Amino acid sequence: MSDTTLYYVHDPMCSWCWGYRPTWDTLQAQLLQQFNQQLTIKYLVGGLAPDSELPMPQAMQQMLQQTWHKIAQQLGTQFNHDFWQHCQPRRSTYLACRTTIVARQYGLEQQMINSIQQAYYLQARNPSDIGTLTSIATQLGIPADLFNQQLNASETEEQLITEINLAHQLPIQGFPSLVLMAANNAYPIRLDYQQWQTSLADIRTILSNPPA
Repeated sequence: MSDTTLYYVHDPMCSWCWGYRPTWDTLQAQLLQQFNQQLTIKYLVGGLAPDSELPMPQAMQQMLQQTWHKIAQQLGTQFNHDFWQHCQPRRSTYLACRTTIVARQYGLEQQMINSIQQAYYLQARNPSDIGTLTSIATQLGIPADLFNQQLNASETEEQLITEINLAHQLPIQGFPSLVLMAANNAYPIRLDYQQWQTSLADIRTILSNPPA
């Protein structure tokens, strides 16, 4: 079962991923404790929106603000709504996705995702801006010059496209999603935003009854 992989499909600027984060953190800890030798956890960026310098349309801004309020109401997730007054929103997440790929090379992928989310949702900073991402990278110990060089490298772009294409091939409904790959079969895992036990039960069932 060493080739069994749980894919967490996400985008660092996905607000529902931010809402799911506490449950996902607990689920990860449980999986590492119970299936450390049987299961590999991999993050997969799905890419919500390609690079753009255009301001986000007003209708989309209003829709996303409503989504933030909905997540806060349903899950108790904290948001800093000053973002919509202090920043120029853009529908552009690929830069943040590439940033997590660069951070992965330093063993800092989860820390980078968490830092991007905190900057965006708690500190009203814009992760669509290179300055925000460079600042986060340096705070995590990645030199700014190396970070920018790797961020713009063709290998990073190729990895992003590879992950987006893989995400499109998996049985997912959106972000975040969980998919368990076992014996070359892809199993969608139920994702409950407040009950990590739901996903764990699915994973345990598959791992205890591996396909032939």
